[in-house]
Amino acid sequence: MTPPAPTPEPLEHESLSELVKDRLLTQILRGDLAPGSRIVETRVARELGTSQAPVREALRDLAGLGFVDTKPYKGSWVRKPSREELIDAIEVRSDLEALAGRLAALRRTQGCIDDLTGLVEDMRQAARRGDAHEHALKNTQFHERVIDATGNRTLKRVWSMLEPFARTYITAAAPGIDLQWLAARHEPILEAIRDGDPERAEAAMRVHAQEVAGMLDTFEHPEIDSGNSLSRSANKRTASAGPRRHQRS
Repeated sequence: MTPPAPTPEPLEHESLSELVKDRLLTQILRGDLAPGSRIVETRVARELGTSQAPVREALRDLAGLGFVDTKPYKGSWVRKPSREELIDAIEVRSDLEALAGRLAALRRTQGCIDDLTGLVEDMRQAARRGDAHEHALKNTQFHERVIDATGNRTLKRVWSMLEPFARTYITAAAPGIDLQWLAARHEPILEAIRDGDPERAEAAMRVHAQEVAGMLDTFEHPEIDSGNSLSRSANKRTASAGPRRHQRS
């Protein structure tokens, strides 16, 4: 008779580090920890009811993933991505969202269409109020709802990892952006998904992402690291965005 396999030792410390990492990553992805925000180990440990060791390990892992900057004896901060990183991320995201548009058009439900329609209207209302923050939140929710409509968990997981490096609110909060124009940019995506046209939805999502890349070359924003300027060669890889416009009152 084969003896039973030995029970593995519990990985309590490792598991705790993973839980802390997941919590911090969620806060970064949601924007609760904005780029440039300092992450204090003692404060995180106190809030989560743990020691500093798993927090330190979690920050080290997040630094390896590119979400956090950590300097010995100085602390840790949420990274401010450079323009080059944002352009690179948007190039990848362009293909992911093009695929998402195609799949969403094929797999859409009435609930999905209603949600996307409502989010576009929410963006219009935020634009009329001049509320860039609310506009940006609804913008992000629109893209996430398209991703959810695909039913593809792998696609959503990869897309979510890119989100901090391609934040839609970066463009929405840039000075001089016309929020009404930003809201209107989502209408071709909505129409193609509502019509069940996968080719048109794919093309609309790709153009949408390319326009964001073009805007990154036009506008300054405090959450973009200005230490590295965008090269002209990088800019040539992206489609030109719409002209700079002033917000409407």
